[in-house]
Amino acid sequence: MPEGQVLEFSGVTKRFGAVTAVTDFSARVEPGVVTGFLGPNGAGKTTSLRILLGLVGATSGTATIDGAPYASLKQPLRSVGAVLEASSFHPGRTAANHLKVYAQATGLAASRVDETLGLVGLADVGGRKVGGFSLGMRQRLGLAYALLGDPGVLVLDEPANGLDPEGIKWMRGLLRQLAREGRTVFISSHLLAEVQQTVDSVLIISQGRLVYQGALEDLADPSGFATVVDSPDRAALSAALKDADVSFDLLRSGLTVRGLDPAAVGAIAASAGVALSSLQRRGPALEEVFLDLVSGARVHPTVAGDAGEADEADAAAPADEETDAEPPAGPPVDPSPNLTFAVASTGVIDIIPFGAGDPATDAYEDALARDEDAASPDWAEDDVHERTDDEGGERR
Repeated sequence: MPEGQVLEFSGVTKRFGAVTAVTDFSARVEPGVVTGFLGPNGAGKTTSLRILLGLVGATSGTATIDGAPYASLKQPLRSVGAVLEASSFHPGRTAANHLKVYAQATGLAASRVDETLGLVGLADVGGRKVGGFSLGMRQRLGLAYALLGDPGVLVLDEPANGLDPEGIKWMRGLLRQLAREGRTVFISSHLLAEVQQTVDSVLIISQGRLVYQGALEDLADPSGFATVVDSPDRAALSAALKDADVSFDLLRSGLTVRGLDPAAVGAIAASAGVALSSLQRRGPALEEVFLDLVSGARVHPTVAGDAGEADEADAAAPADEETDAEPPAGPPVDPSPNLTFAVASTGVIDIIPFGAGDPATDAYEDALARDEDAASPDWAEDDVHERTDDEGGERR
């Protein structure tokens, strides 16, 4: 069984002209857990993932997989399974043939095609052309590609997008199982309710800066939580709490106790022989905490020091600093004659330019075009424009 590897971002900054997509981003993703990568649209999530996968060069800083950049991996598809979007499929190619291309390119056994199609629930439609697939089916096919090499690291951008409730439940279970096997599972999302049910730890990014890193349960301030308890005999419950020197507020929904968890409050009631009708812990919703962090209304203690240092660094940086570092020439080459790679798509930069004709926008688009040209091998273009009759109709 493959082992998970540590993913590490160290001081990563990426500028597209005058637009700074990521600023001094440092984070660590551990194996054995599902780590969520959260942030609003345009926060820099996809740009960070593209840097990790060698699709975009960082202006400064490093992003590594087990201490090495993606481009130096000897067998990328066997090490990292990554999907940044679910639309990079040729519509005239069947699902099975789509996977066969990558299996042959990396020297994988043909049997892995059927295995991964079965794993993602597409065994019955492997012979159908992808052009007729729904968005949810494309998401499953993208995941099948990521799992094709049985990698120890999975990097997925919005994996639940387009899935129905049953598909989301299936995806959640699969990701957790892969993490329990010791793999590194790193997923980006903006579906907060789904993330809350899936991930063990989170990274939250806003305007290109890290605003939180840690366990999901540590995200909210402990002082914001309270235990709400009620009993058919409120007088007896109030007396029991007073005898235990526990302060409380009497509300319509019951008694609110701060500073004690439900187990401690329940123990007090039990020792006094008071039957309870409700006992629960209440606090701010994930959405509230998330919005406070990304808006800057609240700074989490885990990154409070880093935020101040980053602001000082930005103020000292020259305005005309070189905007782009030279990205890797393309996916790494396997020692075998066939090219190997682990990313089927180029992803989407989730930064919205100011507008056509704006100097900053023009510089952004020019820099992005250079990155795309450098990251796309010649055979990728040929593969798009030349198809055989059995896959895409007439040759074009």
